[in-house]
Amino acid sequence: MDSKRVLAAGAVVVVVGALLAAAALPGALADPGDDGPIRPGPVQVVDADIATGEITGQTADLRLYATLDHRGNPATNVSVHFKATDAESGLLVAEREVDAGDLTAEGERRVSTVLSVPREGGYELEGIVYRNGTRVDQFSREVSGVEALTPNYARSNVSFVEDPVLEPVTVSIADAGENRTTLELGGWLTAAGPSEADSLSVTFIVRQAESNVVAARTTVDAGGLREGRSETVSADVTVPSEYNYYVDAVLSRDGVIVDTAGGVVNLDPTETIDRDERRQEVEFNASDFDRDDRRPDQATETGETAAQTPGFGPAVAVIALLGAGLLARRRR
Repeated sequence: MDSKRVLAAGAVVVVVGALLAAAALPGALADPGDDGPIRPGPVQVVDADIATGEITGQTADLRLYATLDHRGNPATNVSVHFKATDAESGLLVAEREVDAGDLTAEGERRVSTVLSVPREGGYELEGIVYRNGTRVDQFSREVSGVEALTPNYARSNVSFVEDPVLEPVTVSIADAGENRTTLELGGWLTAAGPSEADSLSVTFIVRQAESNVVAARTTVDAGGLREGRSETVSADVTVPSEYNYYVDAVLSRDGVIVDTAGGVVNLDPTETIDRDERRQEVEFNASDFDRDDRRPDQATETGETAAQTPGFGPAVAVIALLGAGLLARRRR
């Protein structure tokens, strides 16, 4: 057999073997670079943080941060679904979905959102990571005491002092008349930072202890305090004598209450009160707290006070009753 026939026979054998191998193993002749569908790389949450945003009287903004870690092949259509659930009732109160896009490079990506919740109670905050609509990871955090967050409008660098010895509100007697007493009220304030000189004021409210009737009210400017210093603001008020009073001091900024403090003043010689003492039922004359410009202890037009007006006193009435009884007995 010549060489040409040998080569032809060998080629036929090779071709037939290749065909048989292709039939038995379909991928044997495939492109070595073609591995079929690419499996996306894993995505997971490696860190989660919570911060506060704008605080109002009714709502609190909670800012949620999630750090995603991506490795391996690209991960497309990645998103994070954030939600806040009431810790007590379990009701969903806020939710928002954030699109993280396609993660092509290995490394970390940080996403965030803001959830507005009622300023009360506590909440469970969750973040669920999706890749092409499939959940791949999640995290959860809890917050409590949201009602303690101070609204932005109520924040101030100035407040009443908090000291175990020094009372924030002081009361002294400036003038003691027969029916009216003038009180000098003072409020100790501390400035933790520059004070709002044009907007701070302190209102003193004096309430009769048993009736809670406001006997006097006055407002003084509280601006100009130096940072890190404690100073006092004072005012005088006049109230009816022989009563006990609660003194309320209200620190305001642009009409918004930012702090309060209280004290007492005891003018009743028969009993005293404390700030936390329970109120008692006693006789009270509301006319003593009438806001008339005329002073109660002023003399009448006739030159005599109301207590000096002529008339039948108790002794005369008793004598008259005894005389009438004797006269009736004699007639019988």
